[in-house]
Amino acid sequence: MDKGTKKDQMFEKMLEQKKEVKIVRRIVFVVAIVLLIVGLLSGRAMYKYITEALQPVDPNSEEVIEVEIPIGSGLTSIAQTLEKKGIIKDAKIFKYYAKFNNESQFQAGSYGLTKAMTLDELIESLKTGKVYRTPVFTMTVPEGLTLDQIAKVVEKRTGVKEQAFLDYVNDKNIIADLMNKYPNILSDEILAENVKYPLEGYLYPATYPFYEEKPSVETVVTTMLDATSANLTPYFAYLQENEKTVHWLLTFASLLEREATAKTDRETIASVFYNRMKENMPLQTDPTVLYALGEHKDRVLFEDLKIQDPYNTYVNTGLPPGPIANAGKSSIEAVVDPSITDYFYFLADAEGNNHFAKTYDEHLKNRAKYID
Repeated sequence: MDKGTKKDQMFEKMLEQKKEVKIVRRIVFVVAIVLLIVGLLSGRAMYKYITEALQPVDPNSEEVIEVEIPIGSGLTSIAQTLEKKGIIKDAKIFKYYAKFNNESQFQAGSYGLTKAMTLDELIESLKTGKVYRTPVFTMTVPEGLTLDQIAKVVEKRTGVKEQAFLDYVNDKNIIADLMNKYPNILSDEILAENVKYPLEGYLYPATYPFYEEKPSVETVVTTMLDATSANLTPYFAYLQENEKTVHWLLTFASLLEREATAKTDRETIASVFYNRMKENMPLQTDPTVLYALGEHKDRVLFEDLKIQDPYNTYVNTGLPPGPIANAGKSSIEAVVDPSITDYFYFLADAEGNNHFAKTYDEHLKNRAKYID
């Protein structure tokens, strides 16, 4: 083979190598472009996924989902439980979010959570042991209100009609269902023959948050009964030890709520009632007369005291058949821990100050001094 032929072969080989290099470069370029596009798309998809995972699962959901967090649960297991219940979208995202915010001290317990809660609300709930959400509105039910008065508050704040509320809380079938749901506070005593309204005094005075614009009457009533149950739990041991019932406690406390004009008076008025019942004397408290009459009066007349009604404590001894209003914590505690006195009488002057007496003669002197 001559030199020209060898040169030609080498030249052709060199051209083939350059061609292969160009092809490889093209392939590398195309692959790089593809990988870049895939990377950008993947990054965008990942960003979108994470962003969505940080939002509530369903901002409009009102369903309350029961979630049990066992003692000793770690962040990983809690996150997995929340994802399984559908409260969050991704357990890992929740876990990382909590870690990035240095949140890890969560409490075991039973929670009523919703898909509308944000991650911050969930974390706050799990930290405090309470469900934390921003309410749509609140409803304040003051102490000393009757069921009829509460119905007016409910209509004004929630939109539930007054009559619909009263129909609900007096429906026999509904009362039976509520008794099954709240056996610790609702007993057969609320169905006694002389009790005017089964749930009178059982709807706890408090400020209630609501997380929907128009809660149902069932939601309103059960929310209030939940509060009653929670606030009475500390007194169950006392009731059992003294062989008393929730009905007795709320009935007694309702009298104090309607009679007392100052917090410090409740314990002393309770002592008067205890002393009177011990001697089998009628309690003779005017609010029971007004409740029996079914109307409000600035002044109870002598003829009113004679009304023949089971609630009238002027003609009947002992407590009335049931509560005459809703009692707050101060009145309930006064029943449980009354003052120790020798008082059997008291009256309120025009400014609302109570004056106590040991004997009837002292009481008459107080009447002459402060009322007549």
